[in-house]
Amino acid sequence: MPLLNRFFLFLRTKKGKASVLIFLLLIWYVLCLPSSLFHDPLSTVLEDEQGTMLSARIASDGQWRFPYNEKVPEKFASALIEYEDRHFYQHPGFNPGALLRALKQDIKEKRAVSGGSTLSMQVIRLSRKGKSRNLYQKCIELILATRLELRYSKKQILALYASNAPFGSNVVGLDAASWRYYGRGPEQLSWAEAATLAILPNAPSLIYPGKNQERLKAKRDRLLCRLRDAGKIDHQTCDLSMQEPLPGKPFALPDDAPQLLERAAAFKGQKGRRIQSTLHAELQRRVKAIVEKHHHRLLANEIHNAAVLVIEVKTGKTIAYVGNTEAEPGKDHGNDVDIVMAPRSTGSILKPFLYAGMLSDGQILPNTLIPDIPTHFGNYAPLNFSETFDGAVPAKRALSRSLNVPAVKLLQRYSTERFRDLLQKVGLTTITRSADNYGLTLILGGAEARLWDLAGAYASMARTLNRYNESSQYSRNDYHPAWFLKADSSKYKQEPEVSGSSCFDAGSTYVTFEAMVEVNRPDEEASWREYVSSGKIAWKTGTSFGFRDGWAIGLSPEYVVAVWTGNASGEGRPGLIGVQTAAPILFEVFGQLPASSWFKKPEHDMQEISVCHESGCKAGDYCDKENMWVQKSGLKSAPCPYHRLLHMDHTGKYRVNSDCEDIARMKHVPWFILPPSEEIYYKRKNATYASLPPMKPGCGNNITLHSMELIYPKEGGKIYVPLELDGKLGRTVFEAAHRKPGTIIYWHLDDNYLGSTSGIHQMALAPEEGKHRLTIVDESGETVEVNFEIIGKKK
Repeated sequence: MPLLNRFFLFLRTKKGKASVLIFLLLIWYVLCLPSSLFHDPLSTVLEDEQGTMLSARIASDGQWRFPYNEKVPEKFASALIEYEDRHFYQHPGFNPGALLRALKQDIKEKRAVSGGSTLSMQVIRLSRKGKSRNLYQKCIELILATRLELRYSKKQILALYASNAPFGSNVVGLDAASWRYYGRGPEQLSWAEAATLAILPNAPSLIYPGKNQERLKAKRDRLLCRLRDAGKIDHQTCDLSMQEPLPGKPFALPDDAPQLLERAAAFKGQKGRRIQSTLHAELQRRVKAIVEKHHHRLLANEIHNAAVLVIEVKTGKTIAYVGNTEAEPGKDHGNDVDIVMAPRSTGSILKPFLYAGMLSDGQILPNTLIPDIPTHFGNYAPLNFSETFDGAVPAKRALSRSLNVPAVKLLQRYSTERFRDLLQKVGLTTITRSADNYGLTLILGGAEARLWDLAGAYASMARTLNRYNESSQYSRNDYHPAWFLKADSSKYKQEPEVSGSSCFDAGSTYVTFEAMVEVNRPDEEASWREYVSSGKIAWKTGTSFGFRDGWAIGLSPEYVVAVWTGNASGEGRPGLIGVQTAAPILFEVFGQLPASSWFKKPEHDMQEISVCHESGCKAGDYCDKENMWVQKSGLKSAPCPYHRLLHMDHTGKYRVNSDCEDIARMKHVPWFILPPSEEIYYKRKNATYASLPPMKPGCGNNITLHSMELIYPKEGGKIYVPLELDGKLGRTVFEAAHRKPGTIIYWHLDDNYLGSTSGIHQMALAPEEGKHRLTIVDESGETVEVNFEIIGKKK
């Protein structure tokens, strides 16, 4: 208590009061400098992986003000210090000598002639916008400048000045000034350019490029001489620098990735920041130029938009991102839309996933025959692009030719629900509806996908195959989306998480890529011819219904290139076909990439087996065999169902049985036999196909191989028939196939004779609503029956 009394008595003394005042001043001094000096809105800047600027957006207040940059180029720093504050590295925030000289000049001239401010004081003045320039404010600036020196290093103070100084017009900061006045970054400035920019903040409203050129040049040249005299530059550099012209009209800032800039700015609150992407600036510019070249070609067909992605397979990072074409002057065709992220109808671009999925399940081998015939699923009747049919086609060729009917047949076998789940698993985020809602159209464009997701999914397939070839293992984290922010690099450099399986096994992935190499090429395009010698790529095109979307995606072990062409409005155009509009861009972009290698065969996940030459199925007892490397999962596929042992008479002209031929006289001949509905189309394109020989007369009705088949309807089918304008049910075309040309088929509906057909076996019928039985009989008495139901459907 006595001690506390003595303390209070001390505070009442002059010395005590002075101590309290000093203590309070110290507290104020410590707290006087705001934690953040500048709160101005900033431009959003997108850079490539090495820090090269790709695109920028002006700040919300209309100023080109780039985010703080801690790096100040040596040339600019030297010029600025020489011009503004020679003793910058020696003083504590203010220069007493400079202040005295300024005070003398002001008294002599009776006006403010010189401020005597150091760079530290100027940083404080810049941060305290709107303050009067009087002696009181100058004292405040001096005090705050000393506090600034205690918090920040000299290098940081220099960076604060360079990032916030005005450079005339609506340009703030060295970075923005360098790009606006010289069209390049500040690290690339010459001595003359650095000296010019060092002068501008001194009087930005009076002297800036385009005005007062003589005064600006005189100031710049004097500064160059001072730099020479200070030993910063030699005489020759000084003389040559003084010959350099001053900047003229401001440059437009680079805008090489505008859509990615907008996407990045909206991502995790990046607006007003310097965003470093994974893009490669030079490649980005070349790809953008390719897109614009083809854009001009596509405009002739009123196709206004295109997008391209280039993904590095190993990491999944994006190295080129062209989200759309440049706008035509005075026209708006949705060029601001980021097509990379826009869900668009997929066309045939999903077919490789189905092919790989069925291979992985062992349901097919690479060349298993798939039916390619007129097909109806209720009222849905898919057609090939050519509107022709092959009867039966190897699965590999069906993929390379992008045939629609075989794809739908495969999806029916695989199941729509399983395929929907598979697409979600590989990363297609827009596949959100139920399998029933998509139906079998899922494989032909009934769903929408983003170019971003598709590129990531194909890159993940390639990454998985590469890893398996390196380690004979799968990793769960090989399937991941593409990415574009350099800050995310650690997220995708994780150690592989070993897994016993993947979305597709390595053998099936390799077989799929091999099939994609054989996709019909745009041979008339110079870009393809030029690329042929550069490397081998797997690729696939797609065209959506109504010619609204053209797709092309290609890949190698190193890169994935994904291309979309079309109209952002969704307007279709004749000739908007993936192979014609998107594929030429694909090959030209691949031509800009380093030469590609090809995937190694994953021999640990493949095996050489015997397959039937004609059917591509696992060899049975009665076919011509050939060896083929297939995925190991294919070993569980069924043996060939198409080869049978026929019993022939001794002439070899007729099929026989024990009812009409002595077993000892029979010839037993292996035969490749397709179902009648497939045979009728198959033999038109395969001249070597031998039709099934007829039964020998008198051999009875013991028919084991049918010569006739109903193509439509199938057993148990439900047919939805719309009402015509008169309120009656519309007509439905029923179709049959017969192995023997010219055979007459007799048609019956519910035991009522309808008529006969020959050659083309089609009949248009209008059954009433309800269940019916259709019977067809050929000349030899062979009979086929199906039961179906007509369900009326109002318009």
